[in-house]
Amino acid sequence: MAKDNALFDDSFDDGFGDDVFGDDAGTEFSEERSISLQAEIEALVEDFDDGETEAIDPAEMTTAAFDEDTAEPILADNPGVASDPDLAAQLYSPEGGDRVVPAISVHAYVSKPDSVSLIETIERDRRMARASVEVFDGGIPAAIERYRGEVTPNLLILETAGKATELLAQVDELAQYCDPDIQVLVIGEANDIYLYRQLISRGISEYLVPPVQPVQMIRAISNLFTDPDKPFVGKSIAVMGCKGGVGASTIAHNLAWSISEHIGINTTLVDLDISFGTTALDFNQEGAQTVLDALLQPERADEAVLTRLLTQATDKLSLFTAPATVGDVPDLDPTAYDTVIEGVRRLSPMAVLDLPMQWNAWTRSVLTSADEVVLVCTPDLASLRNGKNIADQLKADRANDAPPRLVLNMCGVPKRPEIPVKDFAAAIEIEPEIILPFEPQLFGTATNNGQMIVDSDPTAKPSEAIVHFASRLTGKAVVVPEKSFLQKLLGK
Repeated sequence: MAKDNALFDDSFDDGFGDDVFGDDAGTEFSEERSISLQAEIEALVEDFDDGETEAIDPAEMTTAAFDEDTAEPILADNPGVASDPDLAAQLYSPEGGDRVVPAISVHAYVSKPDSVSLIETIERDRRMARASVEVFDGGIPAAIERYRGEVTPNLLILETAGKATELLAQVDELAQYCDPDIQVLVIGEANDIYLYRQLISRGISEYLVPPVQPVQMIRAISNLFTDPDKPFVGKSIAVMGCKGGVGASTIAHNLAWSISEHIGINTTLVDLDISFGTTALDFNQEGAQTVLDALLQPERADEAVLTRLLTQATDKLSLFTAPATVGDVPDLDPTAYDTVIEGVRRLSPMAVLDLPMQWNAWTRSVLTSADEVVLVCTPDLASLRNGKNIADQLKADRANDAPPRLVLNMCGVPKRPEIPVKDFAAAIEIEPEIILPFEPQLFGTATNNGQMIVDSDPTAKPSEAIVHFASRLTGKAVVVPEKSFLQKLLGK
């Protein structure tokens, strides 16, 4: 039967098995894994019959918890974030999204094995894909010896374990051989403000004290090469369904609406489903120009052009609609998507990217580059298999980021066999952020009226769940509109 509640990830058991599902398009898998996939599917199929689906007990389903004083959702535990302060800082940093480091040359002179591992880790990071990184042993003395007769790189990373006086003397000697526009980042043991000031006065760009986390190092490098004319980039949230018809676009659109109207952050919703995008329909907004106009000429998509192409849905929500045409759609350069998205992020603090359900070079690039990834599934085998494959690939591509967020949608469809939530979470190895019940009346009415469910019925459990999720993604409290004097007087 249809459920009336939305479930948050407060009550999942950690003692699940290590089920693995394979056969990913775009990733090579062994024959053993393929056999394992089939065995796991057969085992799950045996757990329920066509007419006897294990239903979700309404007593186990909970609504969002809100602090009565601040109206801020109480965020449920997320082991992948709470145990790693650096990841938590990355997810909830108010400073915008992460920038991609430009195509620079980086030489790192280190003296410890841990530092070698650190540099190799950041070299593989998605934000460092354009940079060329080389690691050398020997610390500052080795750098001095090399650059006596060679040109220095764009960025020099130096590690030292020596005393302050020794470090300053080495820096002074190295400065004789460095180009004037070089950036130098020093990793040192001394946590000394006097030493820091001395280094800065000598032209050192940044000084870090161990332990240094990979994302901390990448952000430090990124800040050194930020365009002073365009210092800000907004956060991007990529939303993708793990198979067709799971409601990923509906989630993306309601999420963008909730972030803009209930969290109060200026947001741009970008519909990247060129042929079948529904943003214009769902918001009842038909723009004369679409995202395809920008993708066809990405080199011209500067801030002025992008602003003209966007449709203003509300004061805080802009739409980049899709043409929704099946005519002659040209093959687009995969890099065009990155260029246009980067331009949107310079205009808006938050960009929600609605991706079509396809796996190719550009969708993988967009997912890998996003600050947050949301995968939308329904509780069936196809979603589980595809979701597991996509999640595993993204975990490899985004090794220093939090894993993708999981939304389980349309749970409790009458007479439909469904994989139990606990089994689904165990197999995909991601606990769902929210679980939305099958509510055709609520979603259908909102769609037909050109509304979001959060606007159509804000008290519905799915509406509360999506607003709660928006708060988790942004790290911001829900904005409660102030009551007018008349409303207070009438007790409304």
